[in-house]
Amino acid sequence: MYALLFADTGLSAAQISSLFVVWSVTSFVLEVPSGLWADTFSRRRLLTVAPLLTGAGYALWTFLPSYPAFALGFVLWGAGGALRSGTLQALVYEELARAGASDGYARLIGRSQAVGTTAVLLATALAAPVLAAGGYPAVGIASIAATLAGALAGWALPESRGGSERAGSYSEVFRDGLAEVRESPGVRGALVLVAVLTGVWGALDEYLPLLARATGVGAATVPLLVLLVAVGNVAGGWLAGRGTRWTAPALAAAALCLAVGAGSGHPAGMVLVAVAFGVFEWSGAAADARLQARVADRARATVTSMAGFGSEVVAVLTYAAYALGSVWTSPGPLFAVAAVPYLVMALLLRGRRPGRS
Repeated sequence: MYALLFADTGLSAAQISSLFVVWSVTSFVLEVPSGLWADTFSRRRLLTVAPLLTGAGYALWTFLPSYPAFALGFVLWGAGGALRSGTLQALVYEELARAGASDGYARLIGRSQAVGTTAVLLATALAAPVLAAGGYPAVGIASIAATLAGALAGWALPESRGGSERAGSYSEVFRDGLAEVRESPGVRGALVLVAVLTGVWGALDEYLPLLARATGVGAATVPLLVLLVAVGNVAGGWLAGRGTRWTAPALAAAALCLAVGAGSGHPAGMVLVAVAFGVFEWSGAAADARLQARVADRARATVTSMAGFGSEVVAVLTYAAYALGSVWTSPGPLFAVAAVPYLVMALLLRGRRPGRS
């Protein structure tokens, strides 16, 4: 609802776009430093602070609606997201490894993402009645309450690692992370895989309403088609961790589903798009697990944040490619072309020799 809040406060389209730029730049700048903090500081405390920063941003928007408050709110939101990125994966994998259950990482992280997607859908459905009952203040207060609940959840997470087990200074951790990426083909390959899989998929998600509308349905039907794809995401999250040896052929099949479904120009093609997005969710969790299994804990969050930074770069390149391509063609063909990176990843995974790290 924040875009509507900005517009109703009197901001122009250019001003709203500039706020999104502030958000993106903050995320870019803080992505890798946040990983360093997570490797040199308490990860649980960072996961407690992260939603509080986001909540502070929501509070500014709710009680001091103005362009400066919106901009500062996005800085806080971007900082909170950066603190969480890499930190959560590192903490969860480390605690599972201590318990001898690291094989369950992909399943657990995938299900958490599925629950998160479901929560977003429920929140979106509740936004209309809450807005009707109490306006933007009610929506803002509810959003702040959600971040407080997130802080409590972060504090409740276990953390066995003590101060003596942390990696050292920021410069030492950064060097360790770079060394792992530079010297280990397995780490480097897993990092690239995560960046490409999640970057392209995350960017395409922003254009789903345009793809749905391009099938010729009415405006009222567009949200239903987008919801269909979200259901595919949820299904992929719940299936995460299962059948990962089939990642390469599954990605190839998903690329075909995306190309055919999007290129069909028919509403029924969104079913194939939903299947493709479900596989992307599932394979993203598998790629994340592959990366975690290859990284030493001393720089785990740092390397994971590097993957997050790479994902942001890939997403920006995807946005640029979509914007350029939209000059000549419609969303359907653009989505079909976007299937190519997934097919390339599938071929690369298929070409790996058994036992190769």
